Amino acid sequence: MTAVPDLLYSADEDALRSGVRDLLAERSPHPAVLARIETDTPYDPDLWHALAAQIGVTGLAVPEPYGGAGASWHETAVVAEELGRSVAPTPFLGSAVLATAALLALDHRLLGTLAAGETTATLVIPLSMPPDARFPDTVRADGALTGSVTSVADALTADVLLVPAVGGGGPTLSAVAREQAAVTRVVSLDATRPLADVAFDGASGELLASGPEAERAVAAAVAAGAAMLASEQLGLAEQCLESTVAYLEDRHQFGRPVGSFQALKHRLADVWVSITQARAAARYAAACLSSGAPDTPVAVAVAASYCAETAVHAAEECLQLHGGIGFTWEHPAHLYLKRAKADALALGAPHRHRAALGPLVDLTL
Repeated sequence: MTAVPDLLYSADEDALRSGVRDLLAERSPHPAVLARIETDTPYDPDLWHALAAQIGVTGLAVPEPYGGAGASWHETAVVAEELGRSVAPTPFLGSAVLATAALLALDHRLLGTLAAGETTATLVIPLSMPPDARFPDTVRADGALTGSVTSVADALTADVLLVPAVGGGGPTLSAVAREQAAVTRVVSLDATRPLADVAFDGASGELLASGPEAERAVAAAVAAGAAMLASEQLGLAEQCLESTVAYLEDRHQFGRPVGSFQALKHRLADVWVSITQARAAARYAAACLSSGAPDTPVAVAVAASYCAETAVHAAEECLQLHGGIGFTWEHPAHLYLKRAKADALALGAPHRHRAALGPLVDLTL
């Protein structure tokens, strides 16, 4: 009989959450985020260094022989929750999740530099790519890499690009220095996670894997990304609910706190119920991913589809129930709505995950 994973947060995870939350509150408050996204430098390198060096978020899922913490995706998911709560602009998804997961599947030495925070990397795939998508084929590997990929997350600041390509011998995965590629920032809805188009014209790099091994590494990375994104969406939804409750308790109308009105209570209760269910789904996906459980594809599909819609709902209610102030540029509500909307399309929209879920649980139309 398969053991049921523990979905509760451990004492170590609570301590990790506290450390990450305190650091983000100090280094990346909402005014700083608003100011940062107005610049040409999307990420704060000092913040990323602090997260990597002081807390070690970059090496949580990396084994100790490579200099990592030897923890798991369970702990990584806690960090993703806190980054969702703060909408802090960091390359966490690209480097600590997508690139790290691909390299873990290959047991590659590059994990050491990523775990130490000395370099950052990302997987060169469209951010919209779902776990059940076929291997990317817009880059050719015929002695050198030629082609392009659109809407890549965290490519602007990556030191190393992990590039899936297809050549005469089939699929390949190569590590390429960013200087070998033309990386062009594109307009994206969520300025806290900027996207870029990446083009190669005769680029060279280190071949990491080929054939089925390359396919497995990319598939593992996208699945891990979707699972961690669900935890990010959970944290985002929790923050939206908490900030809205605090505002409605403070805002008075007709001599009463606005939050005492029954219609608003019902709307917030609906959000709360969705968040409790999203938490269970996200935690289960992280637990399955950590243990390599056979139920991982099902858990990821459920969490990715449900948490995406929960985050969008919570962000929409946050903006609307903040009234006029919620629609201003100075208030952070729009940051959460944009991140929630963008995340809902990242690594598979909800309908794609539900379509993939059907065959996984033997449901057919």
